[in-house]
Amino acid sequence: MSKLVVEKAPETAALDKGVEKTILSDAALTFVGDLVERFTPRIEQALLARVERQKKFDAGELPDFLPETKAVRKGDWKVSPVPDDLLDRRVEITGPVDRKMIINALNSDANVFMADFEDANAPTWDNLISGQQNLFDAIRGTITHESNGKKYALNKGHSTLFVRPRGLHLPERHLTLNGKAVPGSLVDFGLYFFHNVRALRTANDKRKATGPYFYLPKLESHLEARIWNDVFSFAETAMDVPRGIIKATVLIETLPAAFEMHEILYELREHSAGLNCGRWDYIFSFIKKMRADATRVMPDRSQVTMDKGFLNAYSQLLIQTCHKRGVHAMGGMAAQIPIKNDPAANDAALAKVREDKQREVNNGHDGTWVAHPGLVAIAKEIFDAKLNGKNQLDVLRDDVKVTQKDLLEVPQGTRTENGLRQNIRVGVQYLEAWLRGQGCVPLYNLMEDAATAEISRAQAWQWQAYGASIQTKDGDKVVTKELVLKLIDEEVSLLERDMPENQYALSEKSLMQARALFERLATASQFEDFLTLPAYELLA
Repeated sequence: MSKLVVEKAPETAALDKGVEKTILSDAALTFVGDLVERFTPRIEQALLARVERQKKFDAGELPDFLPETKAVRKGDWKVSPVPDDLLDRRVEITGPVDRKMIINALNSDANVFMADFEDANAPTWDNLISGQQNLFDAIRGTITHESNGKKYALNKGHSTLFVRPRGLHLPERHLTLNGKAVPGSLVDFGLYFFHNVRALRTANDKRKATGPYFYLPKLESHLEARIWNDVFSFAETAMDVPRGIIKATVLIETLPAAFEMHEILYELREHSAGLNCGRWDYIFSFIKKMRADATRVMPDRSQVTMDKGFLNAYSQLLIQTCHKRGVHAMGGMAAQIPIKNDPAANDAALAKVREDKQREVNNGHDGTWVAHPGLVAIAKEIFDAKLNGKNQLDVLRDDVKVTQKDLLEVPQGTRTENGLRQNIRVGVQYLEAWLRGQGCVPLYNLMEDAATAEISRAQAWQWQAYGASIQTKDGDKVVTKELVLKLIDEEVSLLERDMPENQYALSEKSLMQARALFERLATASQFEDFLTLPAYELLA
């Protein structure tokens, strides 16, 4: 039995000690400790395997379908059937694990709410533990919140709940085993599952009985999926619940994973709830994995859309793969948010959402993601008009023929100074908010999270690393380290100028840290795998 040690929380923590005691009970810490002791060595091996694989990519090897798993891709097998409450997932909403967001998202008309401990959550100790308590209360129907004189509470018959734990690469330093920080993924999964698996399976006055459902982020291989499948099986046995009640949707948001979709489903076939197009992280992963290839420099982020290049290819392949295996193929995120006081801009933003969702449903996706409750009705209307039943599992897409070349095709487009400046503004502002504990940030009429910040700094790095030519009002310019630093200085000066005095007082330190980190990552000689790792060292 391996009880974890709770390290001293930050001095700034405002966490209710009763909440901390409930979530971090002796039994819960022992359960998570057993997960950590058993699976940390395998996670560490998987992370080392990522490093070795990247060395091959850096040396010129290209990602490809694995010859050793051809029999799995060609085999005639299906994943286990999903429960009734997962048959219809036509609209899913995602967001962080704060109390108000959970209530509003569950009360929306979305079929599913994904509560996010990963990209939409800055992993402060307060956020993590209070997030677990918020979900604990939501599952039992007791969650409430008061803000600005308004009281929030759950409606009856709310959305089905999924939870996304952190990726395998992210540590949790406030819990240790034998003096060593533990995998954040096992903490997030373990605490949630331990406290809630039985409550989820018991109906209450707010909802029907359901199950422990998860989204799994940033997997890079089927061997990593195998780790998660074994985690699930171990947890089910340890808690004496039936095998296979855990269901998980894997986000295909890394380039290597796109070549192993069949294999990932096969490894999780007892626990699978399908795959999802994690489009923003996928763009970032493409840049990261192909970082040594000067022929794969991307155009402006705004031009890298799902109907082009490798994004179109991988989304079509995902639909074909999932439906062949009898499980859902989920579409990507609509990051737009309603624009108040500007009807024309709002209409233009909503038109983009409609176009994106129409393409997804026409291609055969079974559902899609939105980031704001105001977009649920739009997405649902589009999917309602197309779906004859609860999903499109019968749309097999036998016409799809995706090759290695298709999955590596860079979308065509231009590179501009405005695109580089936009990356700087988004990257620095998001990091500043993240360092203050806010993981989901509305910027320029989009809901940004860590994935879009990763794209922002990755594109800046790629353009200066290869001296890309960008269009400016004064003609074409080559992107150099000096130019990137100059534009960062100009954009941060504008942010400081336009920031209200009271906000600047709150943000001065975190803005300075965010600027320094963005500068370092965007101009480094070697590409940093994840910005959240060095940023975590700065997080209170």
